[in-house]
Amino acid sequence: MVSIEQALQQKKPFNNTFEKIVVNLLFTNSWLAGKQKLFFNKYNLTRKQYNILRILRGANEPISTAVIRDRMVDKMSDASRIVDRLYKKGLVEKSTCDHDLRKVNVVITDESQNLLKKIDKDLETWVKSFSGLNLEEAEQLSYLLDKMRTR
Repeated sequence: MVSIEQALQQKKPFNNTFEKIVVNLLFTNSWLAGKQKLFFNKYNLTRKQYNILRILRGANEPISTAVIRDRMVDKMSDASRIVDRLYKKGLVEKSTCDHDLRKVNVVITDESQNLLKKIDKDLETWVKSFSGLNLEEAEQLSYLLDKMRTR
């Protein structure tokens, strides 16, 4: 195991444990994003595109880009732009909302459903392969991250 201090080649100790946690979370997020990028490149997707496809699959009905943005992991993403890219790939369909012509509803295509089935199979194996955690540790980490966000 490599500590965050070793990974960053840090000579000076952190001011406190909470600062260390924040730096470790940011570093780990960047590390995970790099791993995800490599994984999703195989499917010609970005992780944000994948996130939108999962949201649409879970919605099981047309939803607006505003709803998509609210459900995204990365709230700062430009959901409309990402949806447009997915539309150009034929992975989503767009239509104008009947009761509000300013809104666009988005729905997942059959092609996307099939792509997500392929990804689902590979993703389960991929996630387990690099996590370095057993099931109990993974559940504890998830719990602690939830607890951290709810304070």
